[in-house]
Amino acid sequence: MSAVEQYTGRFNLVPAESSGPAYRTPPHNIEAEQALLGAILVNNDAYDRISDFLIAEHFSEELHRRVFEVLSQLIKAGKTATPVTLKTFLGDHDLGGITVPQYLARLAAEATTVINAQDYGRTIYDLAVRRNLINIGEDIVNTAYDAPVDAAPREQIEEAERRLYEIAEQGKYGGGFQTFHMALKSAVEMAANAYERDGKLAGIATGLVDLDKKMGGLQRSDLVIVAGRPGMGKTALATNIAFNIAKAYESRVKPDGSIEAVNGGIVGFFSLEMAAEQLATRIIAEQSGVAGYKIRRGDMTEQEFNRIADAARQMQQIPFYIDQTGGISIAQLAARARRLKRQRGLDLLVVDYLQLLSGSKSKGENRVQELTEITTGLKALAKELNVPIMALSQLSRQVENRDDKRPQLSDLRESGSIEQDADVVVFVYREEYYLNAKQPTPGTEEHMKWQSEMDRVHGRAEVIIGKQRHGPTGMVELSFEAEMTRFGNMAKEDHLPGQM
Repeated sequence: MSAVEQYTGRFNLVPAESSGPAYRTPPHNIEAEQALLGAILVNNDAYDRISDFLIAEHFSEELHRRVFEVLSQLIKAGKTATPVTLKTFLGDHDLGGITVPQYLARLAAEATTVINAQDYGRTIYDLAVRRNLINIGEDIVNTAYDAPVDAAPREQIEEAERRLYEIAEQGKYGGGFQTFHMALKSAVEMAANAYERDGKLAGIATGLVDLDKKMGGLQRSDLVIVAGRPGMGKTALATNIAFNIAKAYESRVKPDGSIEAVNGGIVGFFSLEMAAEQLATRIIAEQSGVAGYKIRRGDMTEQEFNRIADAARQMQQIPFYIDQTGGISIAQLAARARRLKRQRGLDLLVVDYLQLLSGSKSKGENRVQELTEITTGLKALAKELNVPIMALSQLSRQVENRDDKRPQLSDLRESGSIEQDADVVVFVYREEYYLNAKQPTPGTEEHMKWQSEMDRVHGRAEVIIGKQRHGPTGMVELSFEAEMTRFGNMAKEDHLPGQM
């Protein structure tokens, strides 16, 4: 007996039979599917209530999937979907004594009110999710039993997380339009939180005062691109900001029992290029004031070693988490970020750097398409996790061909998708780096001019805001200590101590 023959019992077409071995069938609700399809066939407006989250694959019965797919195509084409217009596309089959046209007519004749269409749609969707979860669970068990010798368990975990994420992302029915009243309420709450927060910022303070004034801190759900040529210090800037945020972390318990950050935040750092100990060395150098090369060589005094030990002790409890796995895909990164937020919490995610990520699509596609998938995925992840994501990016070599080497948006490598998906794009530029490479022969007049220029730009860096959705563009000047790879606030002349 076919599935349709068993399921047409609602219309008393074939009596239900319970003979046979007892086993668990996947969760389904044929009556809800019939009621929804009938409601749409009677009034196509019912389709608008469920079209944003329901697809044909969510129906458990093959005939219902075909019916929903055809009526969806008709309605989207501006045509009317009725039993008469549908039967042309479905063919004619014997369904236990009735034909497809007769079955469609029965669906329409016994349809319920359009008002219930969304509830039926949600029931169908929820049951489809349960069936998918069962399939994933069965696949996990079977794969674990029959895994090849060279298959790593970690790969199976990440594949399972990827499939679970796909289920979570497909057909969300909690979105849609909201009233302007709700939007106003959210905006006022954001302003109130900014008023209470240190620095009076709407976003998370970076610890760099002038940059915070220009950007209002790092805004939740924003994709922030930090770009620069090699040697400019983009990793150092991202590390400084990330550590400042983790160091300032303070939390409180909300009325619902969840924990939220009052100041600072919990940081996740994907170090795709640099090992975790290298990153830690940079941070220790920044916090202790001992040059990084001295730490690496062990060339330090007892006093410097004690400063390093003191800095390390103070940093032990800071919520700063590093993933040093190289060559991961955007899907793997997303899975690990979700896991971190679920297990530890997350307020800022840093990716160093963009071009070291890989896409999940076929390798035959070009790099521009792959990078488009990566930047789109990072922006979607920022919105999903409701945290700012700071992604570092290399710049193309065309910067080197200009006299003024200050970067521009057009210098972004494979720039189309990066510039489009980013909410904020900042460039790191240090004139000292380029000037240092042009040292003339010592003792000449040119060398004296060069030395004068070096004195002017020494220890200075520019952070150029090339794009910002919620604020102005422009330039912020920061101090930079190369030995400690440390960016800091530039001292203002009017704040300097008086000269004797």
